[in-house]
Amino acid sequence: HVQLVESGGGSVQAGGSLRLSCAASGYTTTYSRLCMGWFRKGPGKKRERVAAIDSDGSTSYADSVKGRFTISKGNVKNTVYLQMDGLKPEDTAQYYCAADYSCPLSFSPWLLGQGTQVTVS
Repeated sequence: HVQLVESGGGSVQAGGSLRLSCAASGYTTTYSRLCMGWFRKGPGKKRERVAAIDSDGSTSYADSVKGRFTISKGNVKNTVYLQMDGLKPEDTAQYYCAADYSCPLSFSPWLLGQGTQVTVS
């Protein structure tokens, strides 16, 4: 069964940090060739691309998170992390891990996780 499972969300005060994790299962030999990344959807907002990492390790970020968020691939196979520092209340959203055949991530990616909530107060 092919799926993405997120973890690491929670509540934090402004200026704090959180690290989101995304573990992929099924078709494990495929993920190294995919674009992996994160979307978020805040209350009353449209879904937004946050960050992505391509198969060659190149990364991209939304302007709103540049310099604060870092996406990386884990040493554990088929994991992707989103380190979020300097969090702001406007970062409050449901964060979704995604996998797609190429970067930039499509808004209808091949795989989308169930999401993890991040709340910044």
